[in-house]
Formats: sequence, C-alpha cells, structure tokens
Amino acid sequence: MRFAMLAASGIALGLSFPQAGLHLLAWVAVVPLLFAVWNASGKDAFRSGMVYGFAYFAASLYWIEHSVRVYGMLPLFISVGAVALLCLILSLYTGLFAYFFMRAYRTTQLPAVLIAPVFWVTLDIARTYFLSGFPWASIGYSQYKCLAIIQIADITGVYGVTFLLLAVNGIIFDTLIYKRRKQEAPLFPSITTIAGGITLGVVLMFTLVYGFIKLRQQTWGDRLVISVAQGNIDQSDKWDPDRGNMIVNTYYDLTRTLAARKPALIVWPEASIPFIFNYHKALTNELKEFVASVKTPVLLGAVESSVSATPSALTSGNTSGNMANTKADEERQLANSAVLIGADGKVSASYRKIHMVPFGEYIPWGLPVRKLVPLVGDFLPGDEYRIMQVGDVPFGVVICYEIIFPELVREFAARGAQFLTTVTNDAWFGRTSAPYQHFSMAVFRAVENRLPVVRAANTGISGFIDDKGRIIRASGIYSKEALTETITTRKGGVSFYTKFGNVFGYFCMVGAIMLTVLKGDGRRWRK
Repeated sequence: MRFAMLAASGIALGLSFPQAGLHLLAWVAVVPLLFAVWNASGKDAFRSGMVYGFAYFAASLYWIEHSVRVYGMLPLFISVGAVALLCLILSLYTGLFAYFFMRAYRTTQLPAVLIAPVFWVTLDIARTYFLSGFPWASIGYSQYKCLAIIQIADITGVYGVTFLLLAVNGIIFDTLIYKRRKQEAPLFPSITTIAGGITLGVVLMFTLVYGFIKLRQQTWGDRLVISVAQGNIDQSDKWDPDRGNMIVNTYYDLTRTLAARKPALIVWPEASIPFIFNYHKALTNELKEFVASVKTPVLLGAVESSVSATPSALTSGNTSGNMANTKADEERQLANSAVLIGADGKVSASYRKIHMVPFGEYIPWGLPVRKLVPLVGDFLPGDEYRIMQVGDVPFGVVICYEIIFPELVREFAARGAQFLTTVTNDAWFGRTSAPYQHFSMAVFRAVENRLPVVRAANTGISGFIDDKGRIIRASGIYSKEALTETITTRKGGVSFYTKFGNVFGYFCMVGAIMLTVLKGDGRRWRK
C-alpha cells in the first residue's frame, strides 16, 4: 500500500509537466513522499524515494522508449528496458533526497519547509552536471505558464522555482504532521514551524510582487523581424536519398514565402539539409546561391564536415544515408552545427554543438555498445560559444539538447547575445509529450537571461518567446509552417542570473552540506 501510494504520487508529479500540464499537482505531489519517509529507517527511506522517483521519471520520460525503438531499431523489450534502466538511475537522486530529508528532519528542529527544498535543489544541481548531466523534468519547469511565479528565475534560475514548489510541499507536510510530531516529542518547539510558514508566506508574496513588476516593465532594445521555417520532415525521410530533393525544395519554398516578409533572419531547424555541409560541394554551393537569391540571411542546422576524421564517421549515426555518394576512403570530421549564411550567400559564422546527446550523438566513456546501438552518432564536439550577428545585433544559437542546460545557455548571454535562437529536431519523439516539455524549458532560458528566444523545430514546436517568458507564438506539431514575428532584443545590462549563474543553487548545496554534517541531535527535544 505504501509503495502504491508513492508510485501514484510520483506519477502525479510527472503529470504536472506538459503535455498533461497539470501544473498545480507539483505544489502537493511531494507531500506523500515526505509522509512516507519522515519517521522511517534509512534503508526504508531510500527505498521509498526510489519507488517514488521511478514512477515520477517513468511518467515524464516515457517518450524515450519511442525514439529508441522506432529510430534505434531495437526490439520492444530492449527499448522498454533501456528506459526502465534510465528511470532507475535517475531515481537514485530521489532515493538520496528521501534519505537525507529523513535524517535532517528527525535530528534537527528545522521544518520540512526548509529541509525539503534545500536537498531537492542540491540533487537537481547534481543531476545537471554528474555524468554529462540530464536535468530533464526538473520540477520547476512544470510552472512555465505561471509567468508571475517564474520571473524570479532571472535571479535564481529554474532552481528558485523548484525551491518554492518543494517549500510549499514542505509547509503542507509540516502543518499536517505537527500534532503527531508534538505527541512524539512534547518538547518540540512550535516556533520553527510557525516561523517557517511565515517566512514562506513572505517569500511567496515577494515572488508574486516581483513577478508582476517584471511583467509590467518595458524591454528596451531593437525591434527585429525574425522568421522560422518548420519543414515537417518525417525522421524516416530525413536521410533517404530518394527524398532529398523533396526536403530541399520544402525549405526553399518556405524560405521564398518568408523572404517576401522582409525579415532580418530566417531560421531553419537542426539538421534541416539532407546532405553534409562543406563535404558535398555542389549541394553546398547550390544552397549558398539560393540564400543569395532571396537576399536574406539564413541560419540553418546542418551536419558539417571538415578534415582529419575517421572514415567511419560519415557512415555512422544520423548520416547513414545522404543525397550524394560518399567516399569512405576520405578522412573527415562531422559536427552537428548551426551555420549562418549571409544575404550575400557566404558563410558568416558556424557553431558546433558543445553538449552532445549520450548514445545519440556519441558513445560516452568508450562503452562497447556499438553493436547494440548501431545508429549512434559519432560527432565532433564544439569548444567555442560562438556569438553570431545579424546586422549589428549579436545573438547566440544553441542546438537541441543544449537548451536544457541553464549554464550553457547563460554563456551566450554573458558574451553579449541580444537574443537567442535554438534549432532542434523533435521528430525523434513522435506525438509524445517530449516536444512540449522541450519547448517549456526554452521559456526559462528566456526569463533567466532576459533575452527573447526564437525556436525552430523540424516537426514542432517552433515559436517565439519574449524576455518575460511569454509565448508570443507557437506552432503545432507535425505541420508545415512559415512563421514570422517581431522580437525586441535586449540592449544594455544583464540579468543577475546571467552575471552570476547558479549562485542560488550553490547556496542550497552549502545548506545541504551543513544539514548533513552539522546536524543537531533530535534526542535533546524528545521526552
């Protein structure tokens, strides 16, 4: 019964994310976990946290099975097993949360309203960086439509919103458990629970007031017309040699339509061209000539080639099929890149993806899984946060998976970008909740850095987000669309988060260490 309750509440937390979007559940869904572990043994607490976390991540990350099975061409039992293994690994974080929460709650006078968010945010930070990092489904993202609440992200990052959610869960638990705790420990001081509730009330009030003030503030900067081409190319077609001309013509037609609207920049999605940029010279030159003909700069996602790589690079991963014949005996390097072609048809900048997808774009740690996952990519990682320019306006571009890493995106803002673009291909995920979850994270990157974000996705969701996190326009999924909007770029000054990064999260980490190492002795207030 206890494990069933934990699994149900974990699933409820997973349902707080889009596409289900039951965001109010995030304010209460952790309470059952706190009840289950506050008076448990260390082993039971950890196990309870694992059960809760497994259900939570399974409900929010189920879509990985689709891409592994359909495009990784693995049998169902292996694809389901792979997702189950990932959820099991991620549930270690909630298991550790449950264990450390239990220890601190039982041995100190501090309320859950403080203990729970400190430990949860600390483990979210760990999940962002440890073993390449996978911060997907961080609980704060569930609130991406609650604009007044999320404005504090320009100070705290998404972790501040996560902190608030866990604090509310904590105060609900403190209130419900108070009588029982008082019975078990008559000397337990009421002041900690009362002070915790008052403090949280003040913080929530400040958050809302700050949020409404920020939402009313005018953004000062250049107004720039940007267009996005959403080609809606099925993943199974992208590298089919017989579909290459269709793909190219789709983007050419969309671009001609968009160019008539006189935008400053047209953005194509990740890996939008069905050939290897710079390697297939004739096709590359044809593309440049086309951009020159429409007299509008085009930012496009492409697999880009340079010299001095292994011959196997071309025939592995996403480049297994292409429009032109390849020469396996020639050495080359392949990178997942974003290329800016100017209105004159010349390449003005190129950015290589820095943070690649493990088992999708490279095999981490040299693991011997090539035979099991034959279509894994083998791309060259980038090492430079390249700032591009359209007219006299600098901007940054991140590719797909990179948008989920706050510190990586922050680097572009800190280097002077006045708006952000992100190119992605979410066709891997089909009609699951993944494209909606992925889009929601871009909202936080806009608020954190006070920069508008332009998103181009192959099958959606493409769109425009202003510096307050308001979604100006968003496409549907699996539709061909030509979108144009006016954004206001940022001129002068940077947000606190852009300047100082995850300071708030690191303070939580210090607090978690203090709660663990310098904990009190609960026996001193027990009967």
